[in-house]
Amino acid sequence: MASGTALIYDEEMTSHKLLWDDPICDIEVPERLSASYEQLQFYHLVERCVHVPAREGTEEEILLVHSSEHLEVAKSTQTMDEEELKRVSGNYDAFFFHPNTYRCARLAVGATLQLVDSVMLGKVCNGMALVRPPGHHSQRNAANGFCLFNNVAIAAEYAKLKYGLQRILIVDWDVHHGQGTQYIFEEDPSVLYFSWHRYEHQEFWPSLKESDYDAVGLGKGKGFNINLPWNKVGMGNSDYLAAFFHVLLPMAFEFDPELVLVSSGYDSGIGDPEGQMNATPEVFAHLTHLLMQLANGKLCVILEGGYHLKSLSESVCMTVKTLLRDPISQVTGEMAPCLSAIESIQNVRAAHKPYWKWLMYEDTSFLHNLSTKSHLPKKTNTNPSTDHEDKITNNNEAAKVERFLELHMRNILFPVPPIRTATTQSKASAYLLPAPVCVVKEMDKNEVEALASDFYADLVKEDETLHSLGNMLAILDKILKKEVCNGIVDSPTASASVGVALRYSVHFGFQRVLCVFVGDMQIIPNTEDGKVLVINVCEKEQSGKISSKHFISLNWKEDADRSDFFSAVLGFILPVAYSYQPDLIVIAVGPNRSIGISGISLLFGLLQGLAESRILAVIEDTDLNVIQNVATALAGASVSHSGAYVPPTQEKVHKIKILKDQLQQDWKMLQCSVKDGISRGAAARGGPAGKGKAAQSPQNSPVRGGGGAASRPPPHSGFPPHGRPRLMAASAPPRPALGRPPRHRRLPSHGRDVPLTSRGRCRSREPRRSPAQVLTCNQSAGVGL
Repeated sequence: MASGTALIYDEEMTSHKLLWDDPICDIEVPERLSASYEQLQFYHLVERCVHVPAREGTEEEILLVHSSEHLEVAKSTQTMDEEELKRVSGNYDAFFFHPNTYRCARLAVGATLQLVDSVMLGKVCNGMALVRPPGHHSQRNAANGFCLFNNVAIAAEYAKLKYGLQRILIVDWDVHHGQGTQYIFEEDPSVLYFSWHRYEHQEFWPSLKESDYDAVGLGKGKGFNINLPWNKVGMGNSDYLAAFFHVLLPMAFEFDPELVLVSSGYDSGIGDPEGQMNATPEVFAHLTHLLMQLANGKLCVILEGGYHLKSLSESVCMTVKTLLRDPISQVTGEMAPCLSAIESIQNVRAAHKPYWKWLMYEDTSFLHNLSTKSHLPKKTNTNPSTDHEDKITNNNEAAKVERFLELHMRNILFPVPPIRTATTQSKASAYLLPAPVCVVKEMDKNEVEALASDFYADLVKEDETLHSLGNMLAILDKILKKEVCNGIVDSPTASASVGVALRYSVHFGFQRVLCVFVGDMQIIPNTEDGKVLVINVCEKEQSGKISSKHFISLNWKEDADRSDFFSAVLGFILPVAYSYQPDLIVIAVGPNRSIGISGISLLFGLLQGLAESRILAVIEDTDLNVIQNVATALAGASVSHSGAYVPPTQEKVHKIKILKDQLQQDWKMLQCSVKDGISRGAAARGGPAGKGKAAQSPQNSPVRGGGGAASRPPPHSGFPPHGRPRLMAASAPPRPALGRPPRHRRLPSHGRDVPLTSRGRCRSREPRRSPAQVLTCNQSAGVGL
C-alpha cells in the first residue's frame, strides 16, 4: 500500500513576475510561493514530505489541452523586451508575460504531472504541488486571469491517456470560477468538475452567465459540471462544509472517481482582497480530509490563487498537515450556513436532479426570488478614494488580518499525541498487528471495579465484563490524557462499555461527547444535559425511545448487495456531528448491526475530521474483517470499499427527511433547502451580512456549535475552549473602502478564448468591503470566527 505525501516546489517558478505597474495583476507575486514554502518549513512539514522534483511539461503534454497557436505565442515571449511583453499581455484579460513566464508555466505543468505520476504509480498516497503561474482560467487558445496553461486540465487528460482512467473528479475551491476548466470538460462525462465561486449575480469576475448553477454541462457532459455560485461575500467555514455535505460529496461518491484533483485556490480564505470571504485556514484541512475518503485516497492538490500571504501560507500548511494524516484542528465559527448559501445549494441540487440518482427522491425545487438579489438600484459612490488612499486602507486591513491569524493559529494548533492508534492485549490485537497499532496494558481490576460501580454498579458482577471494561478504560484514559489519538477495543458487551465510556468522559471533564452506536443498544445513556449526543443506527427503533435533540434513532438497513449508507453519513450524520462539534467521539459496533463493513469504515474515516481525531472504537463483532477495517481507518489509511455506492431507496430518503424536519433547527448544518422551515427574515445567519440581528460584542456573542445553544459549558482545564477567535481591533468598523480594482473587464457574451485589445479598469457597482468590515458586519449579525 502506498504511503507518504509528495511535495513539489521549485524556486525557479518565482522568476515569473510583473515588470510594469498594473493594479489588476500586481497581487500575483512570487512571494505567494516562497511564503507558502517558508511556512511549511516553519511547521517542519517539508522534511516530513516526500520530495519530488519538478520538470518541464513537454509541448505534447501542453497540446493535450491547448492549441498550437496558443503554445507558439507563449514560446515567442521568451526573447521579447518589456514593451513587447506589455503589448502581448494586453491582448489577454488580466495576464502578464515575463521572459521567464513560458519556462515557469512549463515547470508548473510538469510539476503537476509529476505529482499525478507519483500518486498513480503508488510512490505516495497523495501530495501537493506549489506552482506558478496558476491554471484554471486558462482556455484552449487564451491566457486568462493570471493563468497561461491549465495545469489541472492537462493533468486530467494526461491521467486518462497514460493510466486509462475513466472517472476523474476536479474540485475547484478557488474563489473565482475556473471557466477555463469548465470549457475544456463541459462535454466530457469522464471528468466531474465542481467549482464554488464568488458570483454575486454575475457581477463578479469573470461575470459569465455560464458560471451560474444552471450551467450543468453540454451533450454527454450534462450533469458533470457543477457550479455553486456565492451571491454575497463573507462566506465562512459552515457554508463551505454545507456545500460539501449537501452537494459535492454525494455526487462524488456516486461518481466514484479513480483520481481526485484539487484546483486549490486560497483566495476563498479570510483576508484575501479578491474573495473577501471569512473561511479560516483550518476549514481547508477539513475539506481535504473529506476528499481523502474518495478514490482510495488518490488526491493531488495543485495551487491556484491566494493573495493574502499569511492567509495563503497558513491554509497551505493546514492542507499539507492533513495530507500527512495529522489530527485535524477543530473547525471554528458558528456551525450554521447562511441563507444565501442555502439558496445556492438548493438551486444546484434542483439543477442536477435529472442527472444524479442520489437526488432522485429528494424534494428539490428552484428558487428565483433570492435574498441577495436587490430590486433597488445600487447607490454609486459619490466620493471615491484615490488609488493612494485605497492602497493604504488595503495594507491596513491586510495587517489586521495577519495579526488575527497569528492569534488564531496559536489558538487552534495543538501537539499531536505521540501514538496514533492504541489497543490492548486482547483477541483483536493479534489480528491488528503488524498494523501501526500500539498495545497498551489494561487497567487494574480493582480500579476498574471502583470506576464502573460509580456509574453502573451491576456491571461489575461478571469477570468477563470487568475485563472488557478494563481494556476499554485503559485506552480511553490515554485518549483523554492526549497520550494517544484514538483507540480500538473488542468487547463482548459493547453497550455496557459505551455506557461506562460516556459517563467516564463527562466525569473527566469533556462537555460534548458524540456517540454513534451501530446495532441494538441495550443501555441507553442519559443525554438530557446535552453533554452526550447519541446517534443509534439500527434496523428498528428502540422500544420506548423516540428521537430527540440529543438521542437520535436512525433506522437503516443495508441490503447485502447495496452500499447506500454513505447517503445517511453525508446527508445526516456528518451535518449533525459538525453542528455539535464534539470533544470526543465514541463509535460502537454492537449486536445485530444493519450496516456493512464498507459503511462502517466510511463512518470512521469521515468522523476523524472532528474532535481533533479523538475516537474510541468499541467493537462487539465476531467478524474480524470489521476489526481490521476499523483499525486501518483509525491508523489513517484509506479504506477501499467493496462494490459501487448506490443511492438509497425512496423509503430511506423519506426517513432522513423526517429526521431533518424534526432536528434541523437544533442542528443547523442539516439545512439545505429554504422551504425546510427556514425563515427568510431569520435564517441561520440572516440574509445579506450585517442585517437581521442586534449587534453583539465579542464578549457576549454566542460560541460555535450546539445548533443554537446559548453557550458552551466550560471545558475541563486540560482542554482549552475552542471559542471563535475574532479579528483584533475590529470593534470599531473602519471606513468603507473601494479596495483594489476588479481584475477584469466584462467578457463578451460567451467568454471563451477571447483576447482583449484593451485592459478594463472598471470597478464593481458598489464599494468593496474590506475583510475587517466583512467580519464586523457578520459579528453584528451574530456570526464570528
